[in-house]
Amino acid sequence: MKPAPFEYYSPETLDEAVGLLHEHGDDGKVLAGGQSLMPLMSLRLARPSVIVDLNRVSGLDGIGADSGGLHIGALTRQRALERDAGLPARNPLLAAAVPLIGHFQIRNRGTVGGSLVHADPAAELPAVTVALGAEFVLASAGGERAVSADDFYLGYMATAIETNEVLTGIRVPAWKSGRLWAIDEVSRRKGDFAMVGVALWADMDGSNCVDARITLFGVGGRPVRVEKAEQRLTGAALDDATLIEVERIVFEELEPDSDIHASALYRKEVGGVLTRRALRAAAARGTEGNGA
Repeated sequence: MKPAPFEYYSPETLDEAVGLLHEHGDDGKVLAGGQSLMPLMSLRLARPSVIVDLNRVSGLDGIGADSGGLHIGALTRQRALERDAGLPARNPLLAAAVPLIGHFQIRNRGTVGGSLVHADPAAELPAVTVALGAEFVLASAGGERAVSADDFYLGYMATAIETNEVLTGIRVPAWKSGRLWAIDEVSRRKGDFAMVGVALWADMDGSNCVDARITLFGVGGRPVRVEKAEQRLTGAALDDATLIEVERIVFEELEPDSDIHASALYRKEVGGVLTRRALRAAAARGTEGNGA
């Protein structure tokens, strides 16, 4: 188990990094935390001939404010995000999602941007960024562009990022006061990728929902928003009748595949049940006065 031969570059500036990617095109691959790329290379499931290591490029990590929301550098370690003392108040859904990623050894080296670009459909961070309406900042030799999380994920481990681009940061909109939220997942063992998971939030006006996002993971080739279920919640109370109806809609809307871990029917059923349970947990959190 060792990688195929490759050229290694360790640029010190972003301009140098994107220049190398522009020069080598499809032959180049970006290295960040290496928690996904290195195993794939060791098994020769990935065989890039050029590696561009971003770890010496300054300015690509850190957690800061951005128009009332968050700006997270792509090279920010998942463990740094997990340990950020202000994150639970600034974005409790994101704060709750990070400890679910693998094991702490993985989070020590794994980067936020690496997980997002790897785009495993059973991973937590891609689904959470879709639920939060995040925006990804991509840099290339030709300049910079921003892509919404909704548009970034195209299919199984396929994204809108071009071979000559680098993800430099993630913009997360401001968290609304009083917002209800929950994240839940089912996995074979703690730290495994989810067989089925859900991340959601609901904004309330009194007892009625005025806006909601429901995103499931592990149930398709990319994070799956269930917009019909979101529409069903709008204008409704989070009572048992509504939650049962949302569970039915999720079951009907999901079109997962079967694999060695779970059947498609199992994923449909669990997706509906997890969504109902998560909404109930979110409603209970609001009752306790901890929604913000």
